[in-house]
Amino acid sequence: MNKSSTNIVTQRTWQSVAWEYLQAIAIALILALVIRTFVVQAFKIPSGSMIKTLLIGDHILVNKFIYGVRNPINRHLWIKVSKPKRGDVIVFIYPLDRKKDFIKRVIGLPGDTIEIRNKKVFVNGKLFHDPPTVQHTDPNIIPGTIQPRDNMGPVTVPKGHLFVMGDNRDQSYDSRFWGFVPIKDVKGKAFMIYWSWDSRHFRPRLGRTGQLIR
Repeated sequence: MNKSSTNIVTQRTWQSVAWEYLQAIAIALILALVIRTFVVQAFKIPSGSMIKTLLIGDHILVNKFIYGVRNPINRHLWIKVSKPKRGDVIVFIYPLDRKKDFIKRVIGLPGDTIEIRNKKVFVNGKLFHDPPTVQHTDPNIIPGTIQPRDNMGPVTVPKGHLFVMGDNRDQSYDSRFWGFVPIKDVKGKAFMIYWSWDSRHFRPRLGRTGQLIR
């Protein structure tokens, strides 16, 4: 074999290797996109509305498959898996600005009657037992005639909707103020903190890494 033919063989070999790498990269990107769209997505917590459950700077994983597979454009349900349950911490499209995602805890399901009396939440006439991470930072009680933070309702959750609240009850902008969340706009259930960064003290919160969200 002469020198020119050797060069041709070598060139083809490198082209073949480069093509294989491009294929592998393309497949990896497609898989990552599919996983992010339909299975698991990472989010960062930017506000304190879910303190103590979630802190500012927590990086969380959200199970997007648990409530079914939806068309990412029109949110139509393709595959039904399960429905949100009372107490779930969910990520959803903010009803007043669909470019934003919010995270709150499910309090009311379709058909439930929700009432708040002096900061206490009642579901279908019974006191809702908050998880231990729920907190109130303001001892003052605001009348419902002024704003619905501490007193509101009763209201009935419409079909196909949820009533949600933040765990940091006195510092949360939630269903008390802007209404119900369409179930079709729920992106998934938060299930784990995979990283947490305390920007105030410029250090990681190592104790929160791997913590499950309940």
